[in-house]
Amino acid sequence: MSTAVAEISETDPVLTTDFGVEMVRQMRAIDSYGTYDTWSTAQILEPFVLTKEKKREIPIIGDPDEIIIARLKVFYNAIASLIEKECGLMAVPVLNLTHEGFGRALITVGKLVVMDRTLRDVHRFGFPSLSKMKDEADKILSVALNLVGDYPKVAGL
Repeated sequence: MSTAVAEISETDPVLTTDFGVEMVRQMRAIDSYGTYDTWSTAQILEPFVLTKEKKREIPIIGDPDEIIIARLKVFYNAIASLIEKECGLMAVPVLNLTHEGFGRALITVGKLVVMDRTLRDVHRFGFPSLSKMKDEADKILSVALNLVGDYPKVAGL
């Protein structure tokens, strides 16, 4: 992959949203060596942005490496954390992936499955922009919170 960097502005409004802050928090949590300590929030979230050009550089067939799997976990952990913040119940993300990058992502609240996504081509995981990533997270969050509101007894188990 080339070293072309997607231009993410430090003043991008997504960086100051609850989701942006939580994504940065989750990325810093997996940084055991303190690499991200000197990085800006835009630099930390830059790997989540895959422009069409960057996606073309990634082979169609490929196995995800540990870094990509960690990014995937960060995305769903951030959403689960926001679900917890909104409804006050523990949300647990569960990822099941094959070595080829296919699988499933679930988020459960109590005994209630509030998100179920089929994952394909995980080695190409990313979004065209930060706003598209936030839009996707907002959709998932909205559906999850509606399900918790509709089935509070199951979510409370």
